Amino acid sequence: MGKIDQQHFTLGTDITADQQDYFNRNGFIRFRNFLSKEQVELCKNEMKRVEKKWIDEGTEKVNGVPIKFGKDENGNTIVQRFCFLSQYSDFLHELIQSAQVQLLMRLLEPYSGRIAEDEKDGLVLNNYLRVAGSRFTHMGWHTDSPRDLFMGQRILPMLNVGIHLDNCPFENGGLRMIPGTHKQGLFKLLLGKKYYVDKDPDPAEVGFDISEGDLTVHDGRIWHRVEQSPFTGAKSQRRVMYVPIITGKYKPKTKDSKTPFYHRFTKKSHY
Repeated sequence: MGKIDQQHFTLGTDITADQQDYFNRNGFIRFRNFLSKEQVELCKNEMKRVEKKWIDEGTEKVNGVPIKFGKDENGNTIVQRFCFLSQYSDFLHELIQSAQVQLLMRLLEPYSGRIAEDEKDGLVLNNYLRVAGSRFTHMGWHTDSPRDLFMGQRILPMLNVGIHLDNCPFENGGLRMIPGTHKQGLFKLLLGKKYYVDKDPDPAEVGFDISEGDLTVHDGRIWHRVEQSPFTGAKSQRRVMYVPIITGKYKPKTKDSKTPFYHRFTKKSHY
């Protein structure tokens, strides 16, 4: 049985000194009740609307980034990894550009960041579901930083903001992180684990009792993974939206963008 990190905060009108200290020490932080139940349902409805649109239209990529498809418990085709989702939803666009999300940039100080709505993969929604035919049930150990190297630039400070749309107690799998590894050197960041291939628990990892509407932030350099649910069917479903806050040169993607190398590398190794 792993460890559960029970510490959580409330996101107000500013980042407090305690919140900043906690994030600096651990490389992650969790805020309770960022979204109301009504807002969570709106997010899910927007997900379903865009999912139907992409499936009906046969969309396979957005801005050069592949969409990941799978099957639900009834054998129906579903989207299991969305990208640039906010470009298809006014509600989600306004949500990730809201004053409270903008406030999270304070965690990057002394660096100045921006919400990467049209860079990297934009707003991603991961739809984990463990059923026959599902291709996205868990994710192996990784950090978010090496993609900078794939893009021909040095590793730059970044945050990944997660907005959780389902209740996920620790026992149901979900997010796992190794506190403090955002301070590791380059050697351990690149070679400390086998990216996406290594899915085994780590003695130092912590997990969470996540409630729908919670928001998490983690440093891009921290080691993290997603544990597979022990359940199958609807009880196994975890939907999480992620949008990065990044630094460095502005590099937007368009419909003419090529598929990045790292997407070809991780095409099969996530599962």
